[in-house]
Amino acid sequence: MLKPHQDAQGWAIYDCFCGKGGYEVIERSDGYIDVSGGPEVYLSKYEDWSEHEKIAMGYVVGRVLDVGCGAGRHLLYLQEQGFECVGVDISPKALEVCKKRGLRDVRLMSITQLTSSVGIFDTILMMGNNFGLFGNTKRAKWLLRRFHRITAGRARIIAESTDPYATELPEHLEYHSINRRRGRMGGQLRIRVRYKKYKTPWFDYLIVSKEEMRSILEGTGWGIIRFIDSTGPRYIAIIEKL
Repeated sequence: MLKPHQDAQGWAIYDCFCGKGGYEVIERSDGYIDVSGGPEVYLSKYEDWSEHEKIAMGYVVGRVLDVGCGAGRHLLYLQEQGFECVGVDISPKALEVCKKRGLRDVRLMSITQLTSSVGIFDTILMMGNNFGLFGNTKRAKWLLRRFHRITAGRARIIAESTDPYATELPEHLEYHSINRRRGRMGGQLRIRVRYKKYKTPWFDYLIVSKEEMRSILEGTGWGIIRFIDSTGPRYIAIIEKL
């Protein structure tokens, strides 16, 4: 789990929740720096969500697990709709915000720690680009098989990603090339998050095209039934247990 000085995203969320502003700097392994949409997004209400996110919520069924729940915006909405929800995250400060917002069941836990001891679920959420938490192809296939064991009959994974190849920026195209030369997927990012004096450890974050996602799912017991497109390169996959 993240130590206090590593919890950059959590502190940004907490400060924003407390009305103190906040930002989120993403540092990539090649030195590229960007600023994300900010913690305001993690605290946004349903009416302010993008249309593809709203459509995706219509596919939620049964008991829900949100992997990398952040400030809990999706779970909060679903809890209000009457769903039984569990959220997990590695950020203590983000989970503190979840509790202050009224989420009833959130747990400090990594994606790799998920077992049937947490329960059996009908829907697993990986929103906000959180398909990326799989990290790489090998780990994705391992975790997808584990998800198969902790889900019910016709369970679903609702996962968001971004097509990394929908860009003409030379700094991104160069990074894709470097990755391929190293035997990595083009969109396999090595990043860390920074906020004020806080910074996370370096970690792999995997963004994939639709074709790459289909390939990763092969042999895991999961299959895609629909893609929901946004107005940009982001998309949401509705994935069903086979």
